Amino acid sequence: MDKISEDIDDIRQLQQGKKDALYKLYARYSGALYGVIIRMCKEETLAQEILQDTFVKVWRQIHTYDPERGRFYTWAYRIARNTTLNALRKQKKLIQTEDLGVYINKEEENKGPDYTQLNGVLRNLEPHHQTAIELVYFKGLTHREAHQEMDVPLGTFKSYVQQALKHLRTAYQKEGLVLLFFIKLWFGNG
Repeated sequence: MDKISEDIDDIRQLQQGKKDALYKLYARYSGALYGVIIRMCKEETLAQEILQDTFVKVWRQIHTYDPERGRFYTWAYRIARNTTLNALRKQKKLIQTEDLGVYINKEEENKGPDYTQLNGVLRNLEPHHQTAIELVYFKGLTHREAHQEMDVPLGTFKSYVQQALKHLRTAYQKEGLVLLFFIKLWFGNG
């Protein structure tokens, strides 16, 4: 059974209220959707909450999904994007609460996750491995879409992804960095 058929089957089951189908869709798409969300909000904790909210909305709104109008990923992507934008709007302060006096020298705190080491490790990958990781985890394409974009067989593409992940794991272990965050959140179940 191909991925589109699996999606349609899982969606029908989900529309009948079967939670196992949601778990399958989550396993298939959470990594790609998380990549989209984290790029937009740039905050790990918020991104995890938004991903969870996205799948709650998928569960509640699955009856509105029509496979004739587009792929499931595209539909779920729109939900993730809109949920992220709404969350970001809620976070913006509309009323000034800080004293911005002239005589106070405040430094801006811009402490988010530091991805500079990640970028360095990614640059050390072979070009085809970099492209595979970028297409799936940063651009949110499915493996099927990405292998077509790279014009390589699906099995070869999956091998590229696995080899890249193996290299990244090794590089991160050598650096003594916490890999669990990276593997679980960035690469999820892609």
